[in-house]
Amino acid sequence: MGLGLLASRALRSSRIFRNPTNSVLRTIVSTPELNNADAAAATAPASVPSDRSPVGGARVHFPNPDDVIEVFVDGYPVKIPKGMTVLQACEIAGVDIPRFCYHSRLSIAGNCRMCLVEVEKSPKPVASCAMPALPGMKIKTDTPIAKKAREGVMEFLLMNHPLDCPICDQGGECDLQDQSMAFGSDRGRFTEMKRSVVDKNLGPLVKTVMTRCIQCTRCVRFATEVAGTEDLGMLGRGSGEEIGTYVEKLMTSELSGNVIDICPVGALTSKPFAFKARNWELKGTESIDVTDAVGSNIRIDSRGPEVMRVVPRLNEDINEEWISDKTRFFYDGLKRQRLNDPMIRGADGRFKAVSWRDALAIVAEVMHQIKPEEIVGVAGKLSDAESMMALKDLLNKMGSNNIFCEGNGTQPNADLRSGYIMNTSISGLEKADVFLLVGTQPRVEAAMVNARIHKTVRANNAKVGYIGAAADFNYDHQHLGTDPQTLVEIAEGRHPFSSALKNAKNPVIIVGAGVFDREDKDAVFAAVDTIAKNNNVVRSDWNGLNVLLLNAAQAAALDLGLVPESEKCIDSAKFVYLMGADDVSLDKLPDDAFVVYQGHHGDRGVYRANVILPASAFTEKEGIYENTEGCAQITLPAVPTVGDSRDDWKIIRALSEVAGIGLPYDSLGAIRSRIGTVAPNLLELDERTPATFSTALRPEVSQKVSSTPFTPAVENFYMTDAITRASKIMAQCSALLRK
Repeated sequence: MGLGLLASRALRSSRIFRNPTNSVLRTIVSTPELNNADAAAATAPASVPSDRSPVGGARVHFPNPDDVIEVFVDGYPVKIPKGMTVLQACEIAGVDIPRFCYHSRLSIAGNCRMCLVEVEKSPKPVASCAMPALPGMKIKTDTPIAKKAREGVMEFLLMNHPLDCPICDQGGECDLQDQSMAFGSDRGRFTEMKRSVVDKNLGPLVKTVMTRCIQCTRCVRFATEVAGTEDLGMLGRGSGEEIGTYVEKLMTSELSGNVIDICPVGALTSKPFAFKARNWELKGTESIDVTDAVGSNIRIDSRGPEVMRVVPRLNEDINEEWISDKTRFFYDGLKRQRLNDPMIRGADGRFKAVSWRDALAIVAEVMHQIKPEEIVGVAGKLSDAESMMALKDLLNKMGSNNIFCEGNGTQPNADLRSGYIMNTSISGLEKADVFLLVGTQPRVEAAMVNARIHKTVRANNAKVGYIGAAADFNYDHQHLGTDPQTLVEIAEGRHPFSSALKNAKNPVIIVGAGVFDREDKDAVFAAVDTIAKNNNVVRSDWNGLNVLLLNAAQAAALDLGLVPESEKCIDSAKFVYLMGADDVSLDKLPDDAFVVYQGHHGDRGVYRANVILPASAFTEKEGIYENTEGCAQITLPAVPTVGDSRDDWKIIRALSEVAGIGLPYDSLGAIRSRIGTVAPNLLELDERTPATFSTALRPEVSQKVSSTPFTPAVENFYMTDAITRASKIMAQCSALLRK
């Protein structure tokens, strides 16, 4: 027997009484004292205010002590900043007010009326989400009038809501379920036919059952205010009101999956996750996203050996509470095209599975036959700091310094940390008033950084200037040019945008990591440094000079010094160790070169490999990743490894042992101690370590910028690495949404 049924029976038995004629009478409302609210209020015992803590452990910041006001919530005095709403005041007082339409990151709609409270001297209950708190206001949240008002609102909301709970994917984590149990009646009085609404096709990611919709308009406001695409809207009026697209089209935003999280009912749910599992069956593991360089905080929900879904975690400094569609839906690629066993390519060109001992013995034997300067190591874009440290130490012990990371180019400048991280920080972008984007398209390179820029443009009317190939932005911008010559014009003050930078209070320049692959990259960075110097972009209280990286491994690789000795090291290499590197160009690699591929997916790097060593994916291991703003974060294992795969650093440690040059660590703690001697900032987990020296220390360059236009660094947002290329969901998105 369900708990709801038990509670219903208990309530029912307590509300039945008999009159003298033995006939049974029942009250309509769920609490008998609500029939006479005034009498109930008069007889209610006076409660003594007790110490309370804010809902969710929230902290109150008072920017100006003179703007503090005091209100009383259920007799409890609470100090709040001027401008807060009644609902926010109640949360600070430790009272959780029910709500459906209100969301702290969206504009106020005030249309669900679930948050009704009683305010002294107000003739009727008020919507607390839309009512500003005034000095001395006395708010009552638990009176019979407020309870009766919420009960009535809930009855109206459930009037047309279908009884879909047993087959609804929102079941178990549904606001409507929770609040109807907590604040609703135990019965309804509606006996007419419920209305039904035709489902909408929003694309391959979001499933719609619009009959469940309660018209809270959260998804409409999210699409407009956060995603920046006005795809959704409210159509009709009265009982014919429904959410939909204005014309038959799909949701094209790269953040569309977030409407699944903010929908309080089961109207918008995950299409790939439909009917797969209930939330109470899942084990949640807090981890980090590695599909781009932002390092969004995520929770990986798994059941047994399989990742079932990925949802966001709150981190105000990085991703707030949103994640991109690629982050949310790439997880099915983790179980496709996986490498299970060590393999060696035979004389016939086919791979055959062998033991770890045999595979490592062959690799070690070949390594000793190659000259040190002909040994090259390439770290992939999903590599963690521990594995890159181990690979660098292994190659150094073999006498080679030719090691680099995908995306950084073969001649990166790793001398000044401020020259390759986001110095402003991701959250710091909200203080900017002018943006200059150089060779970067944040919407596809780092969707969460783009969301911050969009938020700043909406809030501050910030100006955005863009230099690069024509691109689709979701905010107003000026396309200044396509090549670095425009940079020179701005640096010399000959461009109209120069005045906007000159007059800006907090200007921000963001250079794309795609510039690393240009031959004139030094000249481009010199021009950017000149612009920064002329327009006060870098000063003691503000550093607006930034580089937006593309991959999760780039920042840590540069911190650890993965810089090759020779720019043309691939051209003369005879032994190449690819650690998850699938996008590095091997066209100029000699035909007789021996290639070892260590990775978790049978992707591009496998086709050229002589030996394959299966490694674990980021969901199966513990590893440190540094994001584009220089914040080190850690992934945790959510599911067991696949087949006979091992962690990257363990494979390299075992190879060093077989090769007779054992590395001096055999645990994560020991290898992190080694990292601490090279880049101690990588051990400051969840803390952003700012750069010590500014880019003003860069040496002057005589190189001139070329007229070659900037090219897009990301061709396909949905397919950027081995995991996303193996994902069926990402393939569907790529086919449908990029038309």
